[in-house]
Amino acid sequence: MATEAVSAAPVKVSALNSRHHRLWLNIFMFIVVAHWAEHIAQAIQLWVLGWPPKQALGVIGSLYPPAFTSEWMHYGYALVMLIGLIALRKGFTGRARTWWNISLGIQVWHHFEHLLLLVQAQTGWHLAGRPVPTSILQLFAPRVELHLFYNAIVFIPMVVAMVRHLRPSPSERAEMACTCAARA
Repeated sequence: MATEAVSAAPVKVSALNSRHHRLWLNIFMFIVVAHWAEHIAQAIQLWVLGWPPKQALGVIGSLYPPAFTSEWMHYGYALVMLIGLIALRKGFTGRARTWWNISLGIQVWHHFEHLLLLVQAQTGWHLAGRPVPTSILQLFAPRVELHLFYNAIVFIPMVVAMVRHLRPSPSERAEMACTCAARA
């Protein structure tokens, strides 16, 4: 019986990048787009509506401000992104995988920056003696603009990867274990 449980686990994990790949990509992309919507809402609140930064908290933050100000929430999203990019990676082939890997590499750095912010929030030690938790690149760019930039440079190669994945070349299609690609 123990051997059955052990041998069943790889089947479930491999299903993520084969028969369930499209489902999990859709779920992952829903999360990514919802996060983007929050950043866009915050940008509109700041630069279109002219709200002060302490009030421009996006949609969820406007309804429940502690969610916006929690470094745990921001770190959690960065971690979900990293896990999603890693977990869904094997389902990509060829050029799609190259673009997915670019997105993953950028997200590794973005995750590190959020980890640094979380550690500062938990310990009270702040980078460069700043009064608030500060990421490395935040020493050079404001936080709102920096995170819009980070999310864009993770998202753009991810979208290119998705398009390439859904429209593979014949050789890439032959390597695919999933059924995500549109019919030839």
